Amino acid sequence: MSCYRAEDRTQREESERFRRFSYDELTQRDKANLDIFWLRDESFEDSENLPPPDVIAEEIMEDLRAALEQLEEIAWDLGAGETSSQAWHG
Repeated sequence: MSCYRAEDRTQREESERFRRFSYDELTQRDKANLDIFWLRDESFEDSENLPPPDVIAEEIMEDLRAALEQLEEIAWDLGAGETSSQAWHG
C-alpha cells in the first residue's frame, strides 16, 4: 500500500482504507483495549513447570524440520523441484 510508506512514516497519507487515529479517539471507542498483554503465552506463566532446555531445544528442532519439509513440498509443487531440495541438503 503506497500510502502506508513503511520506509518513512512521516510521509504517510490518509486514505479511505488507511487513517490515523489519536489516542483519545481510540480510547473513546467501546471496548477499546490498547493492552498488548493478551499476546502473552500463558503456558510460560509458571516457569517452574517448563521442560528442561534440552527438551525445549529438541522440540524446536522438530518444528523446524517439519517446517522445512513443508517448504520443500511447496517449492516442489511450484516447480522448483530438485534444485530447492539440493540447496537445503547440499
